[in-house]
Amino acid sequence: MKLRPWLVAMALLTAAPVPARADDPFLRRTATVRAVEKVGPAVVNITTERVVSRRSPFSGFRNDPFFDQFFRDFFEPRRETLQSLGSGVIIDPQRHVLTNEHVVTRASRIKVSLSDGREFEATLVGADPHNDLAVLRIETDEALPWVRPGHSEDLLVGEPVIAIGNPFGLSNTVTTGVISALDRSIKASDRAFHGFIQTDASINPGNSGGPLLNAEGTLVAINTAIYNGAQGIGFAIPIDVAKRVVAELIEHGEVQPVWLGLEFQDLDPALQEVMELPEGVFGALINRVRKGGPADRAGFERGDIVTKLDGRPVRSARSFFEMLGTVTDGQRLQIEAWRASGFMEIAVVAEDIPDSLVAELTQQFLGMELQALDGEARGFVVQSVRSESASARIGIRRGDLLLGVNGLPLRNTDDLRRAVLNLRGRDRALIVVQRGNGRYHVTIPLV
Repeated sequence: MKLRPWLVAMALLTAAPVPARADDPFLRRTATVRAVEKVGPAVVNITTERVVSRRSPFSGFRNDPFFDQFFRDFFEPRRETLQSLGSGVIIDPQRHVLTNEHVVTRASRIKVSLSDGREFEATLVGADPHNDLAVLRIETDEALPWVRPGHSEDLLVGEPVIAIGNPFGLSNTVTTGVISALDRSIKASDRAFHGFIQTDASINPGNSGGPLLNAEGTLVAINTAIYNGAQGIGFAIPIDVAKRVVAELIEHGEVQPVWLGLEFQDLDPALQEVMELPEGVFGALINRVRKGGPADRAGFERGDIVTKLDGRPVRSARSFFEMLGTVTDGQRLQIEAWRASGFMEIAVVAEDIPDSLVAELTQQFLGMELQALDGEARGFVVQSVRSESASARIGIRRGDLLLGVNGLPLRNTDDLRRAVLNLRGRDRALIVVQRGNGRYHVTIPLV
């Protein structure tokens, strides 16, 4: 049967798709829009205040009592209040906010504001500089929107991501991109960070602490703007890491340092030659396995060379301890090591460091036995100095006060614990010592 032309045209017209209207809400509500609608109300803008003192430019010339009084009256340090901005995300019904440590460090006042305009005071629950994470608590009894953290172990390079934050004070700004790389290690200021997610979603000052979402609106990472000068490169902390840290911060106010019971020395070219290591074998040489410690129970031996920690290359003893600084109690680690003539994989579980070890490491690194001062006084009294130690050679003696180590003031035993454990893998320490009315900054070798 022959079809008439007008009938064919009518059939084609009927089958043709109806053009989408530009104002069709179903067309415009993309996955990104749905993700922002879901999480946006739980994103907060963070404003912090920090009081600083500006010293007089003439303070170095005060040698005379008359001028001393004159400058005290007219040129004493001025106290100023500095403000900074950041972002965060509410992660539970208890109004805990997850953000970056560098956003709230040394803040004397913290204020958060929601997308609906509500503003609240917040207090710091705990902070962890090793992972650049902090937890705040919003001071209100009101029910607030929150988002449950997701998982980050199955992220894919190339998958789309969404960042929400407060860049340069522009509240609730949304940027999009993809995951550019996983498990990045970067150096920022005086710290090294490991295991970061790299993204091309714009992350600028003020974005720090805000959420990074996948296309489904799941919280998969926390943005951090710590890589100065980068364009088109952003970094974020995987949410699986953040969840471990959050649990520690809420319970203890800090991430409790862990140990494996290993001590190292760097694997220099001379050692490589003596040990007849093949080309390409690098890492940190184990020179002591503490009896009964986690590594001892796992089967490590003196002379093993640790080459990777959870798949990340270990370049030196210091790099190993930097990576260990991001580990929490009970975390299972996979370590690659070289022994005799081949590589092996050993699993070991990190544990809290026993208090007795801190005193032992203080003796080992600093050559001192210390006792905390009573009352409100800060610092530790040197009870004894080990003969032939570096401290003894530079003249540290009984009765001196140890006030700081590598820029960390020693106010209590927790401070001493952190400072001493941070010496692992270093070759020198800068200490602040007081004797009488004088204070001295002294560098002592640790090897």
